[in-house]
Amino acid sequence: MKFNPLSEVAYRRKLTENYLKEAEESFLRGDHRHTVESSQLMVENAAKAVIAFYRIPSSSHDPSMELLELLEQLPRGLRVKAERLAEIVHKLAPEHGRVTYGEPTRGVTPWELYNKNDAEEALILAKECMKLLEETLKGIHVKP
Repeated sequence: MKFNPLSEVAYRRKLTENYLKEAEESFLRGDHRHTVESSQLMVENAAKAVIAFYRIPSSSHDPSMELLELLEQLPRGLRVKAERLAEIVHKLAPEHGRVTYGEPTRGVTPWELYNKNDAEEALILAKECMKLLEETLKGIHVKP
């Protein structure tokens, strides 16, 4: 099967939209764990959407280094945006395991880990990533 960058970018873009919508809905109903989970998946896929324009993204939950490796290939005006996107992805990546398993060594379940502030912070970062993604895709001439 041949890799089609534009179709992979479009696929990842759809994932970001749906995960952001889930995060917003979860936040409104007070589901803090799910807000963090959907926010993390949203930012992960935002980075992978940009990466996919240049190469096949890995299956890592922290593709921040992959994104940073591509900085020189990005138009100069987009590099700061990509760096910020990578920073957010790296910050939220550890939550992937925590929203699933909690902190077993401490006996803390995922539902006990997160409060409203945690959920709000993750959602704010996800919304920022959506804006960064849209600006970046526009800058590399991919229709969002």
